[in-house]
Amino acid sequence: MALDDDLEPIGIDTNADRAAGPVQDRAFIFANLKRNYVANFVHGMLGMTGFRLIYAPTFVPTYLFQLTGSTFLVGLAQALQQAGSIVSPLRSANAIEDKTHILPIARQTGMLMRLPLAVIAIAGWLLGGWQLAVITIAALFFFAYFSGAQRVVFQVLMAKVIPLEQRGRLQGYRNLVGGGIAALLSWWAGATLIENNVLGNGYATTFAISFVLTSLGLTFLVLLLREPAAVATRPTMRLRERLRDVPRLTANRDYRNFLIAQLVAMTGRTAIAFCILYTGTILPLSGATLGLISLAFLGMDTLSNLVWGYAGDRFGFRATFLAALVLWAFGYVLMLLAASEPGFLVAFGTLGAAISGYMISAQTLVLEFGSAEDIPMRLALSTTTETAVASIGPLLGGLLATYAGFRPLIVFSLAAMCVAVAIVLFKVREPRFRNAGPDRP
Repeated sequence: MALDDDLEPIGIDTNADRAAGPVQDRAFIFANLKRNYVANFVHGMLGMTGFRLIYAPTFVPTYLFQLTGSTFLVGLAQALQQAGSIVSPLRSANAIEDKTHILPIARQTGMLMRLPLAVIAIAGWLLGGWQLAVITIAALFFFAYFSGAQRVVFQVLMAKVIPLEQRGRLQGYRNLVGGGIAALLSWWAGATLIENNVLGNGYATTFAISFVLTSLGLTFLVLLLREPAAVATRPTMRLRERLRDVPRLTANRDYRNFLIAQLVAMTGRTAIAFCILYTGTILPLSGATLGLISLAFLGMDTLSNLVWGYAGDRFGFRATFLAALVLWAFGYVLMLLAASEPGFLVAFGTLGAAISGYMISAQTLVLEFGSAEDIPMRLALSTTTETAVASIGPLLGGLLATYAGFRPLIVFSLAAMCVAVAIVLFKVREPRFRNAGPDRP
């Protein structure tokens, strides 16, 4: 990775500059760009390495099913995990909008997000039965709560120190390295830690490693990053008062339709947590098989990142958002057609690449639909929209899987993803290259 080449100021005069974050001292940004680039890279790399062991649709659903023995309870646990992220993004955005510096808040939020992982690991080593199940589900709820808050704070922090036209490559580079380590680590964790039940609970040991890696990433960011003071901030106001601005934010037609597409796409995500359980009805899910499937999912996630990041920087993130949704739908088709281990490996790999593209595209595209000062609230609104639907999806998915089976659930999710593709294709315009200002409805 040639940092000297990649970090030269790119004199692009587009709407992207207006969405680059709260107005900053450009001289400060470029004077500290290499340092801040490395800080974000290492933080994201280690964070991805650890968190993807939690977010991958393999370890947690299988662990929850092992603890509860119920498809419905797995769905309920996943729903509660997502529900934790509904309120926190809005509260987080409101907390930072009037701050000239947000790194202290980012540090606190990051620490609180990582603490539940330690709780899950310790509980797994010391407890069993219903106590372990309850504490694990509760810890996942709080993990999601602070995850929603972190998503807003850290995206705004990145917007302050990394120019928009370079964020795609940054995310691509760090996701490539972090995802590659996570893919190999997931294979090793499944084949070694879980298969051999290391320290009495291989899953708990895996989650402990996740806690250590993500904590190291946060420490590196806090020590290295240099944050400029925001020149333009919003006046301090209560969250209830700030929410009155939501209709104004959604007056932008393209952003409003983007939100609708996110909502429908999250409906289409319902089957993700159950794909590994569906696989278990056809293949025996040993620790080695679980590790191999995780490797396929995270490996394709990793290999696709540079493509998503480069394509987003080059063509705009609407194009990559649309492509990710199409690929996600195709992944479901492959899942339905799979009948052997190679077929499931291809299906999970396709889903991994699709989810990677969705995350990079959605998080970056939302920055471009309006004024810079509204970035925190737009991020919060998008995150809340996603998680509100994502919290209901697993619960309904658990019910559907229990009473109708896994295949109808996957077909339902496939149909929803196709609707999301149509919305983006016909109702959302690329904001970066439009001549009209990004605030124009």
